[in-house]
Amino acid sequence: MGFLGFLISGISLGSIYAIIALGYTMVYGIAKMLNFAHGDVIMVGAYICFFAVSKYHLPPLVGVLAAMAVCTALGIVIEKLAYKPLRQATSLAVLITAIGVSYFLQNAALLLWTSSPKVFSNPFIRQTVNEAGKKIKITGFQLFDGQLRISYVTVVTIVVCLVIMAALVLFTGKTKMGKAMRACSEDKGAAQLMGINVDTTISVTFAIGSGLAAIAGVLLCSAYPTLVPTTGSMPGIKAFTAAVFGGIGSIPGALLGGLLLGIIEIMAKAYISTQMSDAVVFLVLILVLLVKPAGLLGKKVREKV
Repeated sequence: MGFLGFLISGISLGSIYAIIALGYTMVYGIAKMLNFAHGDVIMVGAYICFFAVSKYHLPPLVGVLAAMAVCTALGIVIEKLAYKPLRQATSLAVLITAIGVSYFLQNAALLLWTSSPKVFSNPFIRQTVNEAGKKIKITGFQLFDGQLRISYVTVVTIVVCLVIMAALVLFTGKTKMGKAMRACSEDKGAAQLMGINVDTTISVTFAIGSGLAAIAGVLLCSAYPTLVPTTGSMPGIKAFTAAVFGGIGSIPGALLGGLLLGIIEIMAKAYISTQMSDAVVFLVLILVLLVKPAGLLGKKVREKV
């Protein structure tokens, strides 16, 4: 695989990070809290889709919709039970609660589904019959006379990421709820005085972010098929890094940060070292934040004293 192949793989991985980062950046932009349990919602969504397809033999699309429904409901429950009572609490209390919710989800998954790895079946496979009458599985297509191979998962991941990003931009800019989210992001107190239900707006934000986490979990496990209760931990941390990289609170920043993070990680694995790739990613983050503390597309916020 040459440079172009690594670049496409990096964009695909970065698209997954971008979808996950949207959950972080939306919740932080509106509720001003870091939901570190978001990565474990990814894991729950992947498990739901896995059992829906492998155990109940439902079509992959139905499995994805089931995962989205469960994760959306889970996001609302987490917000109501864990975060809503802490609206006026300190940031440290919210952070500790988020870590506690994360460990709770991991251990609940461990009790429900055991620690044995599950092999996630790739839903993006096309079966065909060759000249000998034998069924063969095709997972992608080739370009440039076979010199470049692109999997269906890669194409679907990139397309889904772009569609989600465009839909969110339209949602936040054109719909009543989207405008309410933007108002809460600017000033929750003023938004409440104008008749906006802040609690409902925050709950909807958690629901959207958790639904997107389910999609990201399915795409992640389709590309990297091993599924365990800690599957969402490292992607969640990297997606949070991507959100900070692009400018947390900015939807375009989440896309930019995710794509750049994925490309840097794949290029580091290809040209530097597989073991050092994560270190390279976080080193680049540190260097960027030294130059632009608010992230690439973040805005400096001045506070009155």
